[in-house]
Amino acid sequence: MTEQPPTARAPVAFAALRHGSFRAYFAASAAAMMADNVEHVISYWVMFQKFHSPALAGFAVLSHWLPFLLFSVYFGALADRYDCRRIIQFAMLLFMGVSLAWGVLFLTDTIELWHAAVLLTVHGMAGVIWGPASQLLIHDIVGTEQLQSAIRLSATGRYLGLLMGPAVGGGLMLLLGPPVGLLVNVAIYVPLFLWLLRIPYDGHRRHAQGAPRRATGFADTLALLREVSGNRTIFSMILLAGVSSLFVGNAFQAQMPEYAHDLGTDEAGVRYSILLGANAAGALAGGLILESGGLLQPRPQTAIVFTLLWCLVIAGFAAATSYPLAVALMFVAGFLNLAFSAMSQTLVQVHAPAQLRGRLIGLFNTANNGLRAFSGVTVGLLGSLIGVHWSLALSALALLATTLALWAFSMRAR
Repeated sequence: MTEQPPTARAPVAFAALRHGSFRAYFAASAAAMMADNVEHVISYWVMFQKFHSPALAGFAVLSHWLPFLLFSVYFGALADRYDCRRIIQFAMLLFMGVSLAWGVLFLTDTIELWHAAVLLTVHGMAGVIWGPASQLLIHDIVGTEQLQSAIRLSATGRYLGLLMGPAVGGGLMLLLGPPVGLLVNVAIYVPLFLWLLRIPYDGHRRHAQGAPRRATGFADTLALLREVSGNRTIFSMILLAGVSSLFVGNAFQAQMPEYAHDLGTDEAGVRYSILLGANAAGALAGGLILESGGLLQPRPQTAIVFTLLWCLVIAGFAAATSYPLAVALMFVAGFLNLAFSAMSQTLVQVHAPAQLRGRLIGLFNTANNGLRAFSGVTVGLLGSLIGVHWSLALSALALLATTLALWAFSMRAR
């Protein structure tokens, strides 16, 4: 059931950017990802000022990741069946509607706790709707040969949004105030919405589609796992994404204030911001460096080796007592994370049968994003019992052992 990838050619720097349509998508989607983070920066700050509710902050994390766990396969099935342009536009309307609603509620000072819960949930749903359709769209634009380049550049754009979001969001709050800043933020989503009206790609043009199948939720997920279990490449890469998110994910970001305190950074100033942004900066640099040389062709064993290195770096960060060393390790961790996550997603898409591609992307998103909701248990809850340094180190070592077993499984596939 494996779709064989084409014969490898000489690496080309920034290969996906040779496609004019992908260049436009890259710019517009990076702006949309930045708008997503601008909204987080402003809305989280105002919610804290208004409610001072740790429970609401926890709900914000769950509402962001749980939709990926529960609905990724379903929306992957919709992306298999329908025009991906319209699905992405629907997600953009949800994003714009949420930002608009935040702005109006803050402007009129009528925000209540239930308003915030609803808007956080809708925002999380918009993210899971967008994911599979966007991956099918870029696959349609660039084809299989430049797919890893497109995925790496898309991930690079996401991390660029993570870095730019706080700066732009903070600037909008200072210049215009939080309510008006959120209303202006709506306009940042518009270019992607309008661009999707005029492109010829629908996510399916390059690949003949089989008869559409009805999505059946959890039962469909189990059936899909059984269907791909014979393809060790797909199965091992989905498992790799799942275990890395389950054991570690990005839970250390939520604990960064405590790590910073233990490293001698008590104030929320420049040193804390550098430590907080080092992971995203490393991922951004990784995307640019790898793409500039067209490096690292997608192979399961390479993805697993980079995951093993990531485990060691995360464990080293947990044990670090030097601030410069901690920043350097976070930077390297971001580089490695981008490398193995982009490669594993590429392998899933390249080897997936065309009629199942959207579902398999959804399943990958379930593993890669949805299971991050539980990394708060392995790192956060355990950290409340034994300390965040020990919990992160033990989680990284548990992932290291699991990944070694997965490496043995992958080597058998060869």
